[in-house]
Amino acid sequence: MKTHAMRDRILSAFLAILSLAWVYPVVMILLNSLKKETAITTGTAFEIPTAETFGGLENYMNAIQSQGFPAAFWNTLVITLTSVVLILICCSMCAWFITRVKTWYSKALYYLFVFSMVVPFQMVMFTLSSTANRLNLDTPYSICIIYLGFGAGLAVFMFCGFMKSVPIEVEEAAMIDGCGPVRTFFLVVLPILKPTLISVGILETMWLWNDYLLPYLSLDRTKYMTVPILIQYFRGSFGKVEMGPMMASIMLNIIPIIVVYLLCQKHIIKGVAAGAVKG
Repeated sequence: MKTHAMRDRILSAFLAILSLAWVYPVVMILLNSLKKETAITTGTAFEIPTAETFGGLENYMNAIQSQGFPAAFWNTLVITLTSVVLILICCSMCAWFITRVKTWYSKALYYLFVFSMVVPFQMVMFTLSSTANRLNLDTPYSICIIYLGFGAGLAVFMFCGFMKSVPIEVEEAAMIDGCGPVRTFFLVVLPILKPTLISVGILETMWLWNDYLLPYLSLDRTKYMTVPILIQYFRGSFGKVEMGPMMASIMLNIIPIIVVYLLCQKHIIKGVAAGAVKG
């Protein structure tokens, strides 16, 4: 018993130390976003701002006003919301078909989705850019089609795992009452999927909100930019970086997704556990 208690303490201490690796960048960015430019370049990263070095309000105002931050924030929000809604609806319907239709091609479809999870993005990124331009998928309102393809693997995998634990008798009872396939899915199956819908939605939101490479390759950057793309434009002449506004813009990008995760983290654990019951 004492051995188990000692092992748990050692594991807890190790995980606490390991968590500092994730907390370190956020704390460093927060502290430096509150300093003047000279204090960032000449001082230490973890030096707490003083009355002489404090420049937080100016940094955040410059971040919002100088590079079109509101438009980039809106583009990021549109891309995230439209893509998440599309992924949740389409992938949950696909998972329902795969788990209820017991044929060889439904199994093959499932394994294709699983296989897509291990395909590196770098294998398709060059052809993706030209294809997006030809199909006019280079706007924040149409790039969700591309994100549907890249996000479908994980979503279908998690939905299928949970769907296998849903009794088919519930759907049969709805069909006896006169519901067709569409009404059965949206009125009966979709509410049952709520735990997995929430967990998949949060995981996809964190990925989409912070994604840099796919929008950089696909969007028409002369018209549209997302916040991760915008951050790299805080550069002056001769490669000089405006560190204060850049740190402030990074912090403005981090805060919404941290708040969403903290509010919904219990649903992530619950949804993943529910999907692992019979997956």
